[in-house]
Amino acid sequence: MLKKIILAACYLAIGYFIYQFGEGILAWIQDSSNVLLVAALATIMALFPVIPYPLVGGVIGAAYGPFLGGLITWIGSTAASILMFAFVRYGYQEWGIQILNRYKRIGELTTIFERHAFLAIAFARCIPIVPSIVVNVYSALSRVSFWNYTIASALGKIPAMLLFAVVGDNLMTEPRNILLAVGIYGLFLGSVLWIHRKWRNANRHSST
Repeated sequence: MLKKIILAACYLAIGYFIYQFGEGILAWIQDSSNVLLVAALATIMALFPVIPYPLVGGVIGAAYGPFLGGLITWIGSTAASILMFAFVRYGYQEWGIQILNRYKRIGELTTIFERHAFLAIAFARCIPIVPSIVVNVYSALSRVSFWNYTIASALGKIPAMLLFAVVGDNLMTEPRNILLAVGIYGLFLGSVLWIHRKWRNANRHSST
């Protein structure tokens, strides 16, 4: 129990530091040419989501362009999700599983999630309104394997991270292109949801 309290306290302390100095960090990112350090800061900003990560991705995209900015944003977000998964899995999983199994409906949902974890995680990552930290923590508390989680997260994050960077770059260069970028992503998201619905219906029919 003491280890859990210390880990949580350290996490909150770093989160408070980001809250206090986040604007300064973003300003530094805009003027920096050190890609590795910016990627490390992007990871920290994603790991401690005090500042919305789409804003961080937009700043990086404005500073480095849509492609390199998208890559940096993706690396930061993916690395943060892996670190968060490890933090919860090895610090809190035993305690979390007891909570998940305490309620029958949640336990049943978790069983279904574990059975189709790769697709569920990848689809969740494609939808920006689904909080990344919820996917990270829920996956870590479940029995999803590390590699299943990592690969699904990395693939699922690509479209959203590119969108954040493209929007940020266009804000600085061609604001008119933002609607086009958002429209393309909307079509992509609609396709993802359509495929997921088809897959879910097919899976439901095969199980009956």
